[in-house]
Amino acid sequence: MSRRHAAARPVRPGAETAGDAWATGSPPFPETLARHGLPDLRREAVTTLQVNVGRRCDLACHHCHVEAGPKRTERMDARTADRVLELLARTPGATALDLTGGAPELHEPFRKLVTGARALQRQVIDRCNLTVLFVPGQEDTAEFLAANGVKVIASLPCYTRENVEQQRGRGVFGRSIEALRWFNRLGYGIPASPLHLDLVYNPLGPTLPPSQAELEERYRTELRELFGIEFHRLLTITNMPIKRFARALAREGRSEEYLSLLVHHFNPQTVPELMCRNLVSVGYDGRLYDCDFNQMLDLSLGGRDRSIWDISDFAGLEGDPIANARHCYGCTAGAGSSCGGALGSA
Repeated sequence: MSRRHAAARPVRPGAETAGDAWATGSPPFPETLARHGLPDLRREAVTTLQVNVGRRCDLACHHCHVEAGPKRTERMDARTADRVLELLARTPGATALDLTGGAPELHEPFRKLVTGARALQRQVIDRCNLTVLFVPGQEDTAEFLAANGVKVIASLPCYTRENVEQQRGRGVFGRSIEALRWFNRLGYGIPASPLHLDLVYNPLGPTLPPSQAELEERYRTELRELFGIEFHRLLTITNMPIKRFARALAREGRSEEYLSLLVHHFNPQTVPELMCRNLVSVGYDGRLYDCDFNQMLDLSLGGRDRSIWDISDFAGLEGDPIANARHCYGCTAGAGSSCGGALGSA
């Protein structure tokens, strides 16, 4: 693996087309499940509640399936945040609150959700882009996270400046390194520390991620030797061919080959571990979805338009069908992909 490119698998040519809507020539996801003797997807017990607090972000990354950016104004209000905490309290089996965005820290309900969930003794996860720590008004965010024992999952798509800034913008790499050092000083990422710090890798272009275990060791060596940075785990995530990344594929004329890559690398062993089986996604407006990707494509929970005001708890969603489409190949290709990284071996 070169320092310039972490690793990549070759893209196979195919017949699918670009955009959020896949070509009808590629097999529908349920057909592929059936061909491998797998049943349709249904939700098991809900253990994770993933909440999109809002779509404003200080960055506008090329791969972002949320299409987040500095000009986005969508955000969760206090009443919706209170209802999320109410339902979380009614669902003892939902042990984790996973906060995302945009940059979730930029939105007013973020701290209410953190402290409310911690008061309920739930694990809280902050999906942090690192550079948000340097946004005016966020000067105490790292200390707030540490004081509340929040698990940080931080985006760092490579250990080299060139690759990170090609994907995320000029100056991002330096600020990301400084943010990681800041977290380390607070105890995050230090071996045996209860302050958990994971990093997230996603490919620069239309390829599958390399071996998560092998890439983690490369990240650890590079970041430790060059910058003195420690972390707990590396999570590898596949780029989803929706929204901003889909348009980038179309501009480059690479949509067909990438979509074909995902379809031809379908791995049935990943299906039992899909995150949608134990997760419910909540939009900033309180609407419910089977995963964050479905939320961005406006595919409602199980194909039914429901919100947090229509349910009494999250446990009652167990057994419901999970809405799916051809973009689900992105989670089941190769070693698989989820908010927790790879799902198995390729």
